[in-house]
Parts: sequence; C-alpha cells; structure tokens
Amino acid sequence: MNEKSIEITKIDPRELLDPSGVNIETLSRLCPKVKLVVRGTKIRVLGAEADINDFERRFGALEEYVAKYGHLSKEVLAQTFGSVGVDVTQPTEKGDDKDLILYGNNGNVVKARTANQRKLVEMFEENDLIFAVGPAGSGKTYTAIALAVRELKEKRIRRIILTRPAVEAGEKLGFLPGDMKEKLDPYLQPLYDALGDMIPSGKLSKFIEEGTIQIAPLAYMRGRTLDNAAVILDEAQNTTHSQIKMFLTRMGRNAKFIVTGDLTQVDLPKSSDSGLCMAIDRLSSVDGIGIIKFGKGDIIRHPLVKQIVDAFKE
Repeated sequence: MNEKSIEITKIDPRELLDPSGVNIETLSRLCPKVKLVVRGTKIRVLGAEADINDFERRFGALEEYVAKYGHLSKEVLAQTFGSVGVDVTQPTEKGDDKDLILYGNNGNVVKARTANQRKLVEMFEENDLIFAVGPAGSGKTYTAIALAVRELKEKRIRRIILTRPAVEAGEKLGFLPGDMKEKLDPYLQPLYDALGDMIPSGKLSKFIEEGTIQIAPLAYMRGRTLDNAAVILDEAQNTTHSQIKMFLTRMGRNAKFIVTGDLTQVDLPKSSDSGLCMAIDRLSSVDGIGIIKFGKGDIIRHPLVKQIVDAFKE
C-alpha cells in the first residue's frame, strides 16, 4: 500500500474538517479506494498509487474551486469526487449553470430565476448604469446585490455601496426610538438581509467594519466620487429630481451603478416628484445605460403577492 501526504493550502481546514465531520465523512465515502487520515493541515492518503494520484488531482481541483467561488458543500464534494467526476471550475446545478450568479451561505445557489432577472444579468455585463423597475417581489434588488457580491468576490471591484432614500411610509423618523443610525437601520434592513444570504456573517461584519461594504442613506452620498465599486440605489422611486441627479453624478472610474425601484409605490407627496421616472425618461436613449422593466410574471415571493399587486393596481 502506498502513502502520500497532501497539504491543505487553499481551503480553511476548519471548513473542510467542520466540527460535525460532515465534509470529511462525505469525502471518505466518495473515495472508497483510498483511506484518508487528517492531521492539522495535512491529509494522509493511503492506497494504490493510481488512486492516490486521482485523489490528489481532484482535491487540487476542489481547492481551485473554493479559492475562486468561496464555497464548499457536500454537493461540491460530490461533483468533484463522484464516480463520473465533474470539472468544478465549471460548476453546475442539475447539469445547467447558465443562470448561476454565485454560491451563497451553506452552498445555497443564487441564480437568475426569471427571464427579466436573466436580462438584468446580461445587461450588467454590457452597461455601466442600469435602471431596473418593477413590482415588489420580482427579485430586482436581490439580483442586483448578487451581481455586486460576485464582482467583489472575483476582485473586479474593491467595494460595494448600497443606498436608499430614507422616506417614511407611514411612520415618522422622529418617532422611532434610538439615535440616527438606529432610526435609519430599518430602512436599510432589506439590504442587510440580502447580503446575509450571500456572505457569512463574520465576513460580512468584517467587510462592513473595513468599509469594503457600505450601506448608507442616500443623503450620505453627496460630495463623494464612487469609483472601483458596484453601487446600488434601492427604492429609487422615492428620490426627488435633485437627489437622483446627485446620485448618478457620483459615478467614478470602473464603477457599475444599478438603480432599482417600483413606480407604483412612490411615498413622495406627489408621484410626479419621483426622480426615477424623470431619469428613465431623459436617459433612455443614452448609450451605456440599460433599462429593464420587471412585471408580475417575475414575482417570486408567495403566490399571493401577484394577486395583491393586481388588486392594488389603479
């Protein structure tokens, strides 16, 4: 019987050898022709030379995959070490990865699920500024945040900036408890929720602390130049004409801007005050700007949401 020691270099050993032992047990089950003994940052592999070499090759592919996508799960192990074998540098889900955006926490697949979500992904590759408008629950903001996280993971940008106007929808800021940050956080919570699906909580906290990910009210954007960043303005229907002009003129070099909103949910005194409607009208013919309109068919929340949207149409 031959033996070889393989150093774990590109995967956090704690992730591979989690406390429950699920991953290493899965690995052993998928590789019955070799015996695996793990000590610290090394895997001791015992078996026939050809089987050891095959394991080493596949483990190297696994490390490359984790280094690129930051994701490890039983499904990925099965793809890598299954009897048929899959090239994990081209990850698949049920044999088809064309809609994949990224892998989120616990191996959850984040992908484009409707035709317009796919169109948003395609537009993101071709345009530096995109307007995505449509009803609640159509996934426009979630898809936009997923694209921003992917850009950060693949190091095409240095930071993500998420913002939205702090406009009251029935409850006044002054009556909410706490300091200004605590008053504003409820407006920004949907953005935290989406990020929490895609980035582990510890890493997300570190990114926010370091400023790699910034979540702030729209008023905090004034005077800044936003370069090397993916920037998302959410709930843009509640921006005034001057606010959206201020935001759009923050665009710096190597920046991607996505503006999302729902023109049926304007909380400003008059819907005609909405800067989003004005901006789409004036910029629709400008090269480098993409505009996509989501519809009822894109709603992926509870099935009742589609009926609620219909019921409240004027």
